[in-house]
Amino acid sequence: MPVYKDQTGRNISIDKVPRRIISLVPSQTELLFDLGLDKEVVGITKFCVHPAEWFRSKTRVGGTRQLKIDIIHELHPDLIIANKEENVKEQIEELEKHYPVWISDVNSLDDAYEMIEQIGVIINKEEQAKEMVLQIKENFSGLQTCLSGRQAPGSRLRTAYFIWQNPYMAAGGDTFIHSMLETAGFENIFSDKKRYPEVTIADLQIANLPASPSLKLQGRKAGRQGCQLLLLSSEPFPFGDEHTEEIRAQGLSAQVLLVDGEMFSWYGSRLLLAP
Repeated sequence: MPVYKDQTGRNISIDKVPRRIISLVPSQTELLFDLGLDKEVVGITKFCVHPAEWFRSKTRVGGTRQLKIDIIHELHPDLIIANKEENVKEQIEELEKHYPVWISDVNSLDDAYEMIEQIGVIINKEEQAKEMVLQIKENFSGLQTCLSGRQAPGSRLRTAYFIWQNPYMAAGGDTFIHSMLETAGFENIFSDKKRYPEVTIADLQIANLPASPSLKLQGRKAGRQGCQLLLLSSEPFPFGDEHTEEIRAQGLSAQVLLVDGEMFSWYGSRLLLAP
C-alpha cells in the first residue's frame, strides 16, 4: 500500500488513487479543480468559493473550523485534504480514525510548491502539478525582474498587513502572508512577531523606527516613521472603505490600501494569478 508523508510529518496510507475526495481548505479545493478533477471531489467547505460551479453544486461539509462530521461520514471519502492552521486539530483527529487525512502546513512559497506537487502525486496528476509549479515560479520570476528595475536597494516600503479588526491583527513573520509580502517587494514591520499578533494603530507609528534620527522619510515627521503602507485584507475580515477612513482618522501617516486577500493568502493554484 502506498504511503505518503504529509507536511506535518505524518505517514498516510492510501491504497489506490482517490475517487472520493473531501477538501477542507478553500485554496486547495481550487487547486484540485485546476489540476483537472471534478467528479472525484465530493465535499468542500462553505468557504470554498472557487470554482463557482463547485460552490453551487458540491456538498458542503460546514466551515473550515466547524465541520459537520455526520455529513462527511455520509460522503464516504477515501481521502480528506486538510490544513494545520485552517482546520481544528480535534476535528481532524476524529476524522483520522476513519479516513486517510493528508494535512498541509504552508508558511512560505516553497511550502506551497511542495504541497502542490505532493497532492499532484496522490491524485495521479503529478505532471500537471509540476507544470503548474514551474509556471508559478516563472510568473514570480517576472515579478522579481520588474521589482529589480523599479526599486533601489534598501527601498522596500515598510508595510503592515491587517487580517482582522477589533482587535486589529496583523500578519507576523512566520506566516504565508509574510512570505508573499517579502516576495512582492514589501518589508513586513511585524516580521519579528509570531503568527497574527494583536496590534494597535500606535504600534504602526513606532514599529521598526530607523536607528538614526537623521534617517527621515520625505514628508514624514520624526517619530512617525514606522509604517509607510498599511494593507487591509478582504479576508478573513472584510475590510472596506469605511474601515480605511476610520484608520486614517486616527492620524496614521501611512498610506492605507484595500487589497485582495486571496492574492496574499491562498497557496494553491491562485498563485498563478498572484504575481
